Amino acid sequence: MAAQALAISQSTMYSEEEYLRLENEALERSEFLQGMLIPKEAEGPDHNIIKEHVIGELGMIFKKSRVCKSCSSTQRVSVPSISSYFYPDILVVCGPNKYGVLDCNSIINPSVIIEILSPSTCEYDRDEKFKLYRDIETLQEYVTIDSRKANAQVFRRMADNQWVLADDAFSLAESITIQTIGATLQMADLYDGTENVSSLLPPPEE
Repeated sequence: MAAQALAISQSTMYSEEEYLRLENEALERSEFLQGMLIPKEAEGPDHNIIKEHVIGELGMIFKKSRVCKSCSSTQRVSVPSISSYFYPDILVVCGPNKYGVLDCNSIINPSVIIEILSPSTCEYDRDEKFKLYRDIETLQEYVTIDSRKANAQVFRRMADNQWVLADDAFSLAESITIQTIGATLQMADLYDGTENVSSLLPPPEE
């Protein structure tokens, strides 16, 4: 977990105020985990292609409903309960945006977070980061989409505040449903144009 290793190796701890000041002046983005800076790594072509496809699909849905809206990875999210800040690949807010007390640009009320998994951050996003995101009270679903192979999972918060694997797909012939926003995404559409993704799409019948 390269991102997590970078954070743990730091000897300097920062306050939220220091992080926000440094981040607003920095050329490169960093996330903030309870005093530690976690530099954001460069994203590969397939990662970006998948992200743009997801944003496009959601944009068409939200254009009709106008209840929710999506933001890409330049939008910072604040998790006040754990004094941390993140840049999800995609976040969805249903209703008006709400912002952090210390930073009027950090959203605190996402309904859905989507992370596109890269080789260096895959385990971190699936495990540790997912645990941290659960502290966001408004978050209803967490979606991971692998940039290396046809693989997507949807985790959903239940009424008892437990999280369950609600949907998954391991083939370009399948789809995933994000219930909170009424979105069904076809895997073939999400991975269209990627170059190095392992596909499980069955060959056409002759």
